[in-house]
Amino acid sequence: MNIGLFGYGKMGKMLDHLSRQRGHEIVAKIELGTTEINFEAMDVAIDFSSPGAAYDNIIKCLDHNVPVISGTTGWLEKYQDVIRHCQKVNGAFIYASNFSLGVNIFFELNKKLAQLMGETEGYKVALEEIHHTQKLDAPSGTAITLAEGIIANSDYKNWVEGQGDADAIPIVSKRIEKVPGTHVVSYQSPIDSIQIAHTAHNREGFALGAIIAAEWLMGKKGVYTMKDVLGIN
Repeated sequence: MNIGLFGYGKMGKMLDHLSRQRGHEIVAKIELGTTEINFEAMDVAIDFSSPGAAYDNIIKCLDHNVPVISGTTGWLEKYQDVIRHCQKVNGAFIYASNFSLGVNIFFELNKKLAQLMGETEGYKVALEEIHHTQKLDAPSGTAITLAEGIIANSDYKNWVEGQGDADAIPIVSKRIEKVPGTHVVSYQSPIDSIQIAHTAHNREGFALGAIIAAEWLMGKKGVYTMKDVLGIN
């Protein structure tokens, strides 16, 4: 594949390295301020840019008939607009708050645990996410996806940063130097505690999952998720 990279920070460089290892070519490296973009050279675009740039990047790719993978978080108030536009132009798009294959399995474990805990009295759930100090958004998109998975499978109504009422899932965000990403879901009762956690050791898992998603998306039309890529029903 000929890949266009939108965003060329640490993640972009990892995508560059792993893509070449898998036999692909990087034909564009688009950073903030880039004005000339050769969309015709791209078979697919992968966006790990910034919350302020992601929406425009995605729309431009779709308008130029370039399938696009986006792992940028912090712009999801416009997600439905992107879905409608993708359908309008008959494009191809995948967004994931986290492309790590392990995290996407973790999402499914989280949903199943929420179902089980919803049938058990006396437990209160909480989320904690820890990332490097360069991460721009908080809570992380992954933490929000975890919270949404719990809400869809329990009596919780929403999530909140810090402490909330009984119907809200509290999310605590911490920023610590050189932490790729840690997410912990905890259920606490006066009697005991249950935790599930995912800890990333480096960025490679995020990048590899995005490349696998891009490979999967080639030749398809529509809006998909990592559940489709991984065949998770």
